[in-house]
Amino acid sequence: MTQTPLAPRTHDTPPPVRTGGRARVLLRFLAIVSCLPYLSLKIAWIAGSQVGIPDGSPLLDNPTTMAVANGGTVLMDGSVIVLALLLTQAWGLRVRAWLLVLPMWTASGLLLPIMGGFPLQLLVGALDGSGPGADTPSFLEGWVFALVYPGFIVQGLALGALFALYTRDRWGHLWQGALRDLPPSPTAPALRVAAVAASLLAVVPATMHLLWASGSTVGLNGSRIAGRTDDFYALQALDALFVAATVAGVLLLAFRRTGGLSLKVPLALAWAGSGAVGCSGGWLSIASLAGVEEMADRATPGMELTYAVQMLVGLLVVTLGAYFFAERAAAAKTAGSRA
Repeated sequence: MTQTPLAPRTHDTPPPVRTGGRARVLLRFLAIVSCLPYLSLKIAWIAGSQVGIPDGSPLLDNPTTMAVANGGTVLMDGSVIVLALLLTQAWGLRVRAWLLVLPMWTASGLLLPIMGGFPLQLLVGALDGSGPGADTPSFLEGWVFALVYPGFIVQGLALGALFALYTRDRWGHLWQGALRDLPPSPTAPALRVAAVAASLLAVVPATMHLLWASGSTVGLNGSRIAGRTDDFYALQALDALFVAATVAGVLLLAFRRTGGLSLKVPLALAWAGSGAVGCSGGWLSIASLAGVEEMADRATPGMELTYAVQMLVGLLVVTLGAYFFAERAAAAKTAGSRA
């Protein structure tokens, strides 16, 4: 069996990461500019404007809560700008791995459901004559979705491309080769146990999302039952798909019985799936507790359980990934010191 090679590296040798180049400059520009519509609306709302918010919207019920929530989301979207700069500036090379990877995982988890869900809503809307956001007419004006969601998609694509370029140069040696070529690991049994545990936990949100996608009302509150449309069912199916990607990625990585499958495949599945599952679960849990989202008003125990388990699954899988890469990095340093 051929073991996956780990390129020798020393502590004194800086990673061969490029921060310049036309492609990176263009991607950085797109990432930053695409934040402006959302940030502009949020800042306007904090200042007291009601642009895009129709009369009777639940967003107007508690101005203080909404001001705090809008301030938080301004910081979240502003972090996209910080990440775009970090990935393309020399000072970004000095940032510790976890300070970059954890925010990127969170950003991926929040943006991926929109990147997949908004085009899906457009497709469903084109087929049934409705449009995105049609099931929440009293929440926000329809044009708000059409303005900010394409910006989120551009953010995700640009930031994802920048992250891929950065990590390829800095850490690409850690995911070379195929799954079957990974060297023996002393933590493999623990990884398998944790992967199975995460997969068993994932049965809960997978089951609930599939039930909701198939038309079941179990666990839903009255407002969600009354507001269901075709795009609701499509988005629930998409959520179930993210759970499946998470499980597939972590099990492939743990058991490694896939012939010559590239190591990049399970890592990508686990990254994207765990981010979407964990961060969306966390976001909806916070919304449920704060009551700032119409869909989360009076969330049922079934909804809250689904969101909470999603958070657990996402955090468990991303933690397993961190241990996997820490072990690979340690092996690379050992190989470099012996070279």
